Amino acid sequence: MFVSDLRKDFYDVIRGKRILVLVHFDIDGICASKILQSLFRTDHILYTVVPVQTRTDLINSFQQHAEQVKHLVLINCGGCVDLVDLLQPPDDLIFFVADNHRPLDICNIYSGEQIRILTKLDDDEEVPAFDDVFREDESEDEESDEEGQKRPRFDEEVLEKRRARRQWEQQRQKILFDYTQFSHYGSSTATLMFDLAWKLSKDSNELLWWAIIGETEQLMSERIEQDKYLLVTASLQNHVSRLNHKTQDEQPLDCLRISFEKELRLALYRHWSFVESMRHSLYSATTLKLWTLKGEKRLHELLAEMGLPLSQCRQKYCGMDVSLRNELQPLLESKAEKYGLDNLLFASFYITHGFRSRFSAMDYVYATSALLETNDKEKTAADAFLEVTDSLSISKLTVLEKGIESSKQQLEAVYRQMQTFLDMNQVISAGPFLYATVIEGTPDARFFAAPHCLSLLARFTLRAHVAVSRSKKSRSLPLIITTPDVRASEPNICLVCGIPPVSEESHRNFFGKAFEQAADKTGSKAHLEFFDTNIIQLSVDDRSKFFDALISLLS
Repeated sequence: MFVSDLRKDFYDVIRGKRILVLVHFDIDGICASKILQSLFRTDHILYTVVPVQTRTDLINSFQQHAEQVKHLVLINCGGCVDLVDLLQPPDDLIFFVADNHRPLDICNIYSGEQIRILTKLDDDEEVPAFDDVFREDESEDEESDEEGQKRPRFDEEVLEKRRARRQWEQQRQKILFDYTQFSHYGSSTATLMFDLAWKLSKDSNELLWWAIIGETEQLMSERIEQDKYLLVTASLQNHVSRLNHKTQDEQPLDCLRISFEKELRLALYRHWSFVESMRHSLYSATTLKLWTLKGEKRLHELLAEMGLPLSQCRQKYCGMDVSLRNELQPLLESKAEKYGLDNLLFASFYITHGFRSRFSAMDYVYATSALLETNDKEKTAADAFLEVTDSLSISKLTVLEKGIESSKQQLEAVYRQMQTFLDMNQVISAGPFLYATVIEGTPDARFFAAPHCLSLLARFTLRAHVAVSRSKKSRSLPLIITTPDVRASEPNICLVCGIPPVSEESHRNFFGKAFEQAADKTGSKAHLEFFDTNIIQLSVDDRSKFFDALISLLS
């Protein structure tokens, strides 16, 4: 069932109870949990937070902690699986599900009181009607007449009922397939939790900043479309104006301030050199084709027309002349159309704390994503989760700066691998899709054995391939990328990630369902464990037949 009033039907219900919060390994989920934890501490609510990355983690965490609680909050996990069937919970245990993954499982939606869904569906999301997917079982073998006498199974009325049931089941399968064939994402869960804080009159600049980071991650990961981002941004801007209405003179020097301004779609450019940021940003690199000699010349031409000396652009942004730094954004905006960089600027937010450096929401997303998928073998997933939680606190800027440096290494690895794919012609057309494989033993392979970084590599590779490809068909082809899973506990396991084609305006992804069907058809050793269904673990030995089945399915 859907919860219409978050304050009355969610927060007032759990107030005074002990709560188990299961949080998915993504930045939006962690930001949402930070907001919720802040509310819990304000009202002295006892809670336990457990990070989960896969369905197995969800089951294990539930079995380990569920006996101590009667109320569970699931953040960005569990909405797309039948929770009652998966976890077998006692009848008096209540789940509150705030999940941005779509489509939501139909059993969760119609479960009654036990599973309560906090997220709201978008206007374009349609849920099948209850009567179309559920009905009471009827005996197929025999029917009783009015006098209680059993009639034979070949009775004409019985046969008619069986025929009608088969037709209903066929129709049900078609309806469920149409509903579940595309995976996509709904609104940010962090924004949902901030709305709750606002309704409880417990909102603050820090909570608002976490909501902004969650929404920005949705955009940067291409989980929501630009128009939906703009709608939410307008609402967030109203909150920014409300909470930051005082002038700088009226506020203490160490006050936290959020501002709404235009932002360049360039990775970490305030913490990097301008040239390096241009080269390692997906949008500018693929638009100007910066991995080619021609692209490098175009970049130099752009800098020359802007009047920016190369020596200034190759040093750290903070070391550039102040006059050049101040003119950088307007100069780029004036030359954007000529160089095809029309979408280089977008509406975003900045944060300042006293006299410290300014950080944009994009900076936070890059840094926290890198910390979450750390390559440090001594750190567990839980350690990385806690480090990201720390980096979101305004007082822990040293952790954030560490994340920024890690993110630079990650972006450099993605760029090198993308260039290798193109230079070696390793992006291959398989008919209905393109595919590329990170070769085992590649030094940077350790970066890609994580869902976020692998998805970034896939998006970078597909757009770069389309930019240089002579075939017009490449724009309408999706991409599948595989890489050795060096973090897996089993040997000979690879990660497989599928993304939709560049020509698709919506970010709906059909690979989740396609991977599931190909694995069933071939009997491949595949682990469909991730909540992001377009990424799976697959045995290297089964990769060939798995791809053959995908080609057959998608042709």
